[in-house]
Amino acid sequence: MPTVSIIVPILNEANNLPRLFAHLIGLNPSPQQVILVDGGSHDDSLVLAQKFIADLKNDNQSGIDWQVIKSQAGRARQMNKGASLATGDILLFLHADTKLPTQAVTDITTAIQVKGWGRFDVRLDSPDWTLKLVSKMINYRSRLTSIATGDQAIFIKRKVFEEINGYPNQALMEDVEISKRLKSIGKPVCLKSKVITSARRWEQHGTWRTIVLMWQLRFDYWRGVSADNIWQRYYQ
Repeated sequence: MPTVSIIVPILNEANNLPRLFAHLIGLNPSPQQVILVDGGSHDDSLVLAQKFIADLKNDNQSGIDWQVIKSQAGRARQMNKGASLATGDILLFLHADTKLPTQAVTDITTAIQVKGWGRFDVRLDSPDWTLKLVSKMINYRSRLTSIATGDQAIFIKRKVFEEINGYPNQALMEDVEISKRLKSIGKPVCLKSKVITSARRWEQHGTWRTIVLMWQLRFDYWRGVSADNIWQRYYQ
């Protein structure tokens, strides 16, 4: 059975870490390895992650190989750094605010026998009907274009990841760019089991405003606007 390494880039996630660790411990079966990669947090993320891992190892609570490391800022850099230390046959890239289905490891190891990479369907954690529609549209667009988003928990065979030289070193849209590279190898397997991800950006900035912004940014990236320019507009 193929083994799975989960790589989680974190940045100022101290409030979210207890939930993240509880969630990862609850996966059944467990992954072989979990690597948290801190991109220069200004809160207590790094210290808390180190403490959680030390406690788990001392209590012998799981058979998971837990690691926490430092990296330069930038999600692509963080994920590449984590991947360089991964020992699993399959790399699963998980955002810290995204929750996998309990049986995710089984889903991935079964799916990966057919194709070299894939992703889950996604559901935003909100009862708002517009955000339910957004979730469906993200999944539909992904099936239509074979482009996955980071929120969909992209997973890749480690040897395939190495063949394409990992994530591109760019400020944003790294998920779109790596999907383009992977499409040259083959279409992704699109799992219908869902990951649940945070809707906080939509809720904080307005659903329709965020939808319009995201479509604008994706269109601009498609027509050649730099990832640095898009990063500035996204985080403004």
